[in-house]
Amino acid sequence: MQNNTVTVKNTPGGIDSPSIITYSTVFNVAVPYIDRHISEGRSNKTAIRTTEGDISYQELVHNVNRCGNFIRSLATARGDRVLMVVKDCSEFFYLFWGAIKVGLVPVPANTLLRSGDYQFMVEDSSAAVMVYSPEFATEVEPALAAAAHKPGCVLKATGEGSLQEIIAEHSDELEAAPASASDDCFWLYSSGSTGRPKAAVHRHRDMVETCVHYAVDTLGINESDVFFSAAKLFFAYGMGNAMIFPLWVGATAVLSDQRPSPDMTFDIIQRFKPTLYFGVPTLYAAQLQKLDEIPPTPLYEREASQAASDNTWPDLSSIRGCVSAGEALPADILRRWQEKTGMTILDGIGSTEALHIFISNRADDYSPGSSGRMVPSYQAKIVDDAGAAVATGEIGRLLIKGGSMAGYYWNNPEKTAETMLGEWVNTGDTYYQDESGYYVYCGRSDDMLKVGGIWCSPAEIESCLIAHPQVLEAAVVGRADDDQLIKPEAFIVLTTATDSEEALSQELLNHCRNTLARYKFPRWFNYVDDLPKTATGKIQRFRLRK
Repeated sequence: MQNNTVTVKNTPGGIDSPSIITYSTVFNVAVPYIDRHISEGRSNKTAIRTTEGDISYQELVHNVNRCGNFIRSLATARGDRVLMVVKDCSEFFYLFWGAIKVGLVPVPANTLLRSGDYQFMVEDSSAAVMVYSPEFATEVEPALAAAAHKPGCVLKATGEGSLQEIIAEHSDELEAAPASASDDCFWLYSSGSTGRPKAAVHRHRDMVETCVHYAVDTLGINESDVFFSAAKLFFAYGMGNAMIFPLWVGATAVLSDQRPSPDMTFDIIQRFKPTLYFGVPTLYAAQLQKLDEIPPTPLYEREASQAASDNTWPDLSSIRGCVSAGEALPADILRRWQEKTGMTILDGIGSTEALHIFISNRADDYSPGSSGRMVPSYQAKIVDDAGAAVATGEIGRLLIKGGSMAGYYWNNPEKTAETMLGEWVNTGDTYYQDESGYYVYCGRSDDMLKVGGIWCSPAEIESCLIAHPQVLEAAVVGRADDDQLIKPEAFIVLTTATDSEEALSQELLNHCRNTLARYKFPRWFNYVDDLPKTATGKIQRFRLRK
């Protein structure tokens, strides 16, 4: 078998007959994702689009090679880490793939963290190289100064004397370093929603598995697609959406380094006409609120070139598919999105450890309020506290098995033992499978409430509250009452301010009575400007409990 090749045999039959993937003995994943596009005739095709200009596949290949040659010139050793605090830009691609191609391990980091987190990552990874965007200098530079470990090379990604300038001096030809499909390839730090981030170590094969089984077999991506992900490149969901998936099929990725917001996303969609849009529930809710403020204009009355403005209905007509992950998508947000835009949002669940989505709704098979069904080749089981499988309809811990799972956490054997259970990964989520086979999210395992001796899902209560027109976001946690018994407590972000919180609380309580069992009613209502979240959009309920 030829070196650095991957063969995919498509077998009809969906979950029962997933595509079969075969890897060559020598397999560096940078070859099928980067090098092959030239031989397949995509030299002049646009690979990356940004507000600063377009990058062709030929430019991408040459700059990846230049970056790889530069990193190799630093006398780095195979397996050394390249820590990246880099915004969504073309340099992210060059650095990530250039490191992989020469046998180093790129480590993209959350760009929203503080100095103490970066210091921890520098020391934990023992990074040989660190590259950061100038925008993050205020947090990164103190971390570097305080860190006990000092990277051998520290560079800014852009600007004078930066990676952007230096790589231009290096050769645009580069042979991929030998590797195997099971070798360590890159790390992704978890969002750290309950403590210090953990580095999930992924192999060369892992991103191929997500592309074949989720992106192609489930989502149906193809070379003509244009991808826009509001979720950023530094974490698993955004990396798949905006880099790994488009490169797999030779499509085009649209990048924005701006903070996700309704105005930003609507502007990007109108300017670059993506066919696939990836968001998170919080953002979809904010977009709906924005659309509620705009008088609707039928698409047939609009000009395709019309630009977005504060009082103009955005042109979303290029989009053929919307995807959501990060948190469970409430059924009411899906319903309202369908009513407003005519499009369905395909919700799914993934994780840093699994790299991307492993349970998903499909365009032709979805159930509002559920995460959908298994992605081909992945397996799930829902177990009780003793590890025994529960019956259909019963709540338990969700375990997952599949070809993209991280093998371990770097330098963290205790967390590895807790999470990586042989072939299975403990997701930390609680689920049940309904009679139709759909998987329904109930909350994080440590967020579940036991009220009156009965397990209670915060997600169910939150979905009920969000269905009220005055509720934009909601989070539910457990709180002890005067008798030290746990009851639900709600934290709510409103669509508009209220004159009487007491009257609204009574209205919301009556609203819950129409849907929920009595023990699930929130006993306290708190009205806040925003909810604490991780960079991936997950609500940090542990902060609300404090």
